[in-house]
Amino acid sequence: MKIPTTLKHKPVLVSENYENVDGRYAHHSDAKGLSLGLAQWNDRGRVDISAKVWRYTGEKWSRQSEELPLHRVLDLAILVGRGLQHFREAYRYKDLYDPEQPVIDRIGLQGDAMTLAVCTDNDRIQEDIRLFSQALSEDGELIGERLSTLSRILKELGY
Repeated sequence: MKIPTTLKHKPVLVSENYENVDGRYAHHSDAKGLSLGLAQWNDRGRVDISAKVWRYTGEKWSRQSEELPLHRVLDLAILVGRGLQHFREAYRYKDLYDPEQPVIDRIGLQGDAMTLAVCTDNDRIQEDIRLFSQALSEDGELIGERLSTLSRILKELGY
Protein backbone atom coordinates (compact mmCIF):
# COMPACT_ATOMS: atom_id res chain seq x y z
CA MET A 1 0.00 0.00 0.00
CA LYS A 2 1.42 3.37 -1.00
CA ILE A 3 1.80 6.05 1.69
CA PRO A 4 -0.08 9.22 0.70
CA THR A 5 2.05 12.10 -0.53
CA THR A 6 -0.74 14.66 -0.82
CA LEU A 7 -1.18 15.25 2.93
CA LYS A 8 0.62 17.80 5.09
CA HIS A 9 3.42 15.41 6.14
CA LYS A 10 5.67 15.10 3.08
CA PRO A 11 7.40 11.69 3.04
CA VAL A 12 11.01 11.59 1.90
CA LEU A 13 12.10 8.12 3.08
CA VAL A 14 9.45 5.41 3.39
CA SER A 15 8.89 1.85 4.52
CA GLU A 16 5.65 0.94 2.79
CA ASN A 17 5.63 -2.67 3.94
CA TYR A 18 5.86 -1.99 7.68
CA GLU A 19 2.74 -4.05 8.34
CA ASN A 20 4.83 -7.14 7.50
CA VAL A 21 7.39 -6.48 10.25
CA ASP A 22 5.37 -4.67 12.95
CA GLY A 23 6.47 -6.87 15.85
CA ARG A 24 3.81 -9.23 17.13
CA TYR A 25 1.27 -7.47 14.85
CA ALA A 26 3.20 -8.48 11.71
CA HIS A 27 0.96 -9.31 8.75
CA HIS A 28 -2.20 -8.08 10.49
CA SER A 29 -1.27 -4.54 11.53
CA ASP A 30 -3.09 -1.32 10.81
CA ALA A 31 0.33 0.40 10.80
CA LYS A 32 0.95 0.10 7.08
CA GLY A 33 4.03 2.26 6.74
CA LEU A 34 6.68 4.44 8.32
CA SER A 35 8.16 7.57 6.86
CA LEU A 36 10.73 10.23 7.54
CA GLY A 37 9.87 13.50 5.90
CA LEU A 38 8.96 17.13 6.26
CA ALA A 39 6.76 17.75 9.27
CA GLN A 40 3.13 18.76 8.86
CA TRP A 41 3.59 21.64 11.30
CA ASN A 42 6.29 23.39 9.23
CA ASP A 43 5.89 27.14 8.97
CA ARG A 44 7.08 29.25 6.07
CA GLY A 45 10.86 29.48 6.21
CA ARG A 46 11.20 26.76 8.88
CA VAL A 47 11.65 23.10 8.07
CA ASP A 48 11.46 20.28 10.64
CA ILE A 49 11.97 16.59 9.96
CA SER A 50 9.52 14.15 11.48
CA ALA A 51 8.88 10.42 11.63
CA LYS A 52 5.37 9.16 10.98
CA VAL A 53 3.55 5.89 11.56
CA TRP A 54 0.86 5.56 8.90
CA ARG A 55 -2.27 3.67 9.99
CA TYR A 56 -4.96 2.48 7.59
CA THR A 57 -8.41 1.32 8.75
CA GLY A 58 -9.10 -0.75 5.66
CA GLU A 59 -11.10 2.09 4.15
CA LYS A 60 -9.09 5.26 4.76
CA TRP A 61 -5.91 6.63 6.31
CA SER A 62 -6.52 6.94 10.05
CA ARG A 63 -6.39 10.07 12.18
CA GLN A 64 -4.54 7.85 14.65
CA SER A 65 -1.47 8.01 12.43
CA GLU A 66 1.30 9.47 14.56
CA GLU A 67 3.91 12.04 13.63
CA LEU A 68 6.89 12.78 15.88
CA PRO A 69 9.84 15.14 15.54
CA LEU A 70 12.98 13.11 14.86
CA HIS A 71 14.64 14.06 18.16
CA ARG A 72 11.63 12.63 20.03
CA VAL A 73 11.97 9.34 18.15
CA LEU A 74 15.58 9.19 19.34
CA ASP A 75 14.58 10.22 22.88
CA LEU A 76 12.12 7.31 22.89
CA ALA A 77 14.92 4.99 21.72
CA ILE A 78 17.08 6.26 24.61
CA LEU A 79 14.19 5.67 27.01
CA VAL A 80 13.70 2.13 25.69
CA GLY A 81 17.39 1.32 25.96
CA ARG A 82 17.79 2.63 29.48
CA GLY A 83 14.52 1.00 30.53
CA LEU A 84 15.76 -2.35 29.23
CA GLN A 85 18.94 -1.88 31.26
CA HIS A 86 16.86 -1.34 34.37
CA PHE A 87 14.74 -4.45 33.83
CA ARG A 88 17.83 -6.64 33.33
CA GLU A 89 18.67 -5.98 36.99
CA ALA A 90 15.14 -5.42 38.33
CA TYR A 91 14.90 -8.96 39.71
CA ARG A 92 17.07 -7.71 42.60
CA TYR A 93 14.13 -5.68 43.91
CA LYS A 94 11.02 -7.24 45.43
CA ASP A 95 8.83 -4.77 43.49
CA LEU A 96 11.11 -4.69 40.40
CA TYR A 97 12.27 -1.22 41.52
CA ASP A 98 13.34 0.55 44.69
CA PRO A 99 10.25 2.34 46.08
CA GLU A 100 12.60 4.55 48.12
CA GLN A 101 14.41 5.63 44.95
CA PRO A 102 12.04 5.41 41.95
CA VAL A 103 14.34 7.54 39.76
CA ILE A 104 16.25 5.09 37.57
CA ASP A 105 18.52 7.55 35.76
CA ARG A 106 19.03 11.11 34.64
CA ILE A 107 20.32 11.19 31.09
CA GLY A 108 22.17 14.35 30.11
CA LEU A 109 20.73 16.10 27.04
CA GLN A 110 21.06 19.73 25.92
CA GLY A 111 22.44 21.11 29.18
CA ASP A 112 19.84 19.40 31.37
CA ALA A 113 18.81 15.79 31.92
CA MET A 114 15.90 13.59 30.96
CA THR A 115 14.70 11.82 34.08
CA LEU A 116 13.71 8.17 33.83
CA ALA A 117 11.65 7.01 36.80
CA VAL A 118 9.08 4.43 37.78
CA CYS A 119 5.65 6.09 37.75
CA THR A 120 4.76 5.86 41.43
CA ASP A 121 1.65 7.99 40.79
CA ASN A 122 0.17 4.93 39.07
CA ASP A 123 -2.04 3.41 41.77
CA ARG A 124 -1.60 -0.03 40.16
CA ILE A 125 2.15 0.23 39.67
CA GLN A 126 2.88 -3.09 41.46
CA GLU A 127 0.72 -5.02 39.01
CA ASP A 128 1.57 -2.91 35.97
CA ILE A 129 5.34 -3.09 36.41
CA ARG A 130 5.16 -6.90 36.63
CA LEU A 131 3.03 -7.03 33.46
CA PHE A 132 5.45 -4.64 31.75
CA SER A 133 8.44 -6.77 32.76
CA GLN A 134 6.69 -9.92 31.54
CA ALA A 135 5.86 -8.31 28.19
CA LEU A 136 9.51 -7.20 27.79
CA SER A 137 10.59 -10.76 28.45
CA GLU A 138 8.09 -12.24 25.99
CA ASP A 139 9.10 -9.73 23.30
CA GLY A 140 12.82 -10.17 23.97
CA GLU A 141 13.54 -11.68 20.58
CA LEU A 142 11.62 -8.97 18.66
CA ILE A 143 13.25 -6.18 20.65
CA GLY A 144 16.70 -7.79 20.57
CA GLU A 145 16.64 -8.13 16.78
CA ARG A 146 15.82 -4.45 16.39
CA LEU A 147 18.42 -3.35 18.94
CA SER A 148 21.10 -5.42 17.21
CA THR A 149 20.19 -3.84 13.89
CA LEU A 150 20.19 -0.36 15.43
CA SER A 151 23.54 -1.04 17.10
CA ARG A 152 25.08 -2.16 13.80
CA ILE A 153 23.80 0.92 11.97
CA LEU A 154 25.00 3.27 14.74
CA LYS A 155 28.46 1.63 14.63
CA GLU A 156 28.53 2.07 10.82
CA LEU A 157 27.74 5.76 11.41
CA GLY A 158 30.64 6.03 13.85
CA TYR A 159 28.62 6.10 17.11
